[in-house]
Amino acid sequence: MTLRLEEFNTLVDAEEYFKFFKLPYDQQVLNVNRLHILKQFSLSIKEINKDYPDLEESDILSKYKAALEEAYQVLLNSSGVEQKLFAVFQKPKNNVVMLTEIQSE
Repeated sequence: MTLRLEEFNTLVDAEEYFKFFKLPYDQQVLNVNRLHILKQFSLSIKEINKDYPDLEESDILSKYKAALEEAYQVLLNSSGVEQKLFAVFQKPKNNVVMLTEIQSE
């Protein structure tokens, strides 16, 4: 069966993406890291679309598949907090004083 971009664009759940690309996944890993995997995958798709605007449909889907696999692999070896994909992890805390900011007299 040939993968189609039209079908890809109807997918919603993380499991659907993995099944569409016939990629193996651990449900427990997906349950814990779902949002981070999908966020990284989304960022990768935007980059692919920007960098390769003239690719054939099959080549685009091949790159998407690799991007999903990479997003999953990254989260197998690190945590979402370490990846800092969401704004909440990127904003500096206003009510925190770092030890390096404290000077002794």
